[in-house]
Amino acid sequence: MEIQRNGFKRESYILSVDVGTTSIRCHVFDKEAQIRGSCITKVNLLYPEPGLVELDPEELWRGFVKVVNGAVQDSGLQMRQMETLGISTQRGTFTTWDRKTGVPFHNFISWQDLRAVELVRSWNNSCTMKAIHGVMMVLHFLSKNKRFQAASLIVFSTQHVTFRLAWALRHWKQLSQAVAEGNCCFGTIDTWLLYKLTKGLVHATDYSNASATGMFDSYQLCWSEFLCCLVSLPLSILPKVLNTGLGFGMADQQAAMFGECCFDIGDVKITMGTGTFMNINTGSEPHTSVAGLYPVVGWKIGPEVVYLAEGNAADTGTAIKWAQELELFSDVRETDAMANSVANSDGVCFVPSFSGLQAPLNDPKACASFMGLKPSTTKSHLVRAILESVAFRNKQLYETMLRETHIPIRKIRADGGICTNDFVMQLTADLFGRKVARPTQHEMSCLGAAFVAGLEVGFWKSQDELKKLQRTDRVFLPRNLYRMGDGGTEGEYTPILQRWEQALKRSMNWYGNP
Repeated sequence: MEIQRNGFKRESYILSVDVGTTSIRCHVFDKEAQIRGSCITKVNLLYPEPGLVELDPEELWRGFVKVVNGAVQDSGLQMRQMETLGISTQRGTFTTWDRKTGVPFHNFISWQDLRAVELVRSWNNSCTMKAIHGVMMVLHFLSKNKRFQAASLIVFSTQHVTFRLAWALRHWKQLSQAVAEGNCCFGTIDTWLLYKLTKGLVHATDYSNASATGMFDSYQLCWSEFLCCLVSLPLSILPKVLNTGLGFGMADQQAAMFGECCFDIGDVKITMGTGTFMNINTGSEPHTSVAGLYPVVGWKIGPEVVYLAEGNAADTGTAIKWAQELELFSDVRETDAMANSVANSDGVCFVPSFSGLQAPLNDPKACASFMGLKPSTTKSHLVRAILESVAFRNKQLYETMLRETHIPIRKIRADGGICTNDFVMQLTADLFGRKVARPTQHEMSCLGAAFVAGLEVGFWKSQDELKKLQRTDRVFLPRNLYRMGDGGTEGEYTPILQRWEQALKRSMNWYGNP
């Protein structure tokens, strides 16, 4: 696409920013979806108390501006050549601010934050929830409406905004007073950035981000009045929900799905970054889960709504970064060779649950742990056990997805920083018994946000055009070394998996009441 100015044609480009958990990065994309310029800066996570994870809103905004300017400068192009801006953001991280002044009342509360864990547990075990489940089961039996079935199975999680926001409203008087005075705005990171970009004129989010908060009714495509009333959350502070692309904002996992061109029912995307997120395209209907898969809106472009079912493991990259800080290795690129330097993990199991265990076990009180340590255990055994745990959690999520959705799998693509590790990728393909493709570009959230924004302004014309731009670095084929049986693995990894599952069980409820 070209921009015409003063009779001269100037080639145009797409700017796209991804605000992740540990970094903010910006890329300049050309018509072939090639990166022409980049800039990255770290996200400074704050840990005011054990279990609390925060970000400074103003520092994040400065980081956003820095990478946008830096990427354009790196490309050697000019800002006026940028056709539009796409934004992908981590989900479930939120703040609130003064509607009149735009000054935040508090830091962003991260999706990893555990301050509301007791509130979540008490609600999940409450008589109110049991009554709701019972009533909704009856309504589902009478009506066969999947919306009632979903409500009968709902289990709250600390990763959803709902109870972290409820906690904030209960504990910070300034915030509750601002709500009472009608002077409070709530927003996830995309909402905050859009608010800052428009100098306070726009208070909005998109369907992909809204559906990941836990306060959104994905069946009715609106904020859930029932849930907000139940937990005493004021609807007045919530942003307007726009179609994906209109505000040029998109949730990171949905953006990665779009960047992988997983446009068809049965397409699966695995993002292995700070956490692992596995998504399957379920088409025009949201999935109702019994094991903790979460139905989210993938994107809503025009009248078309695409839903995804999602499972996640919170501490994939966190575990590897932790191991590096312990000096098990100096460079992440060493881990593949270290894992392959030993025949097995010498009976060592690693449980990657610094933030509890998610689907299908759903235990926020689980602890991270090494089990099976011996005098013969080396650093290579420990590293192999950590990498195996990533693939094992992938297998858990994959089997849960197969069991619950009954959707035939069309393709599986993996992205994120951890996908550069061949050991993890190969073991994942072996355990799945299916080929897993790795794209040439690993940061797909940024590309997906660029694709959506580019479609909106006509930079690209269709999803078919985007598919032609897709590039694959390597396809990992399942090896005959692991003979696959129905619903599970046989051969070498069967006893290792069983031992690891025992380790999971022993780590569960570690932080519960004695």
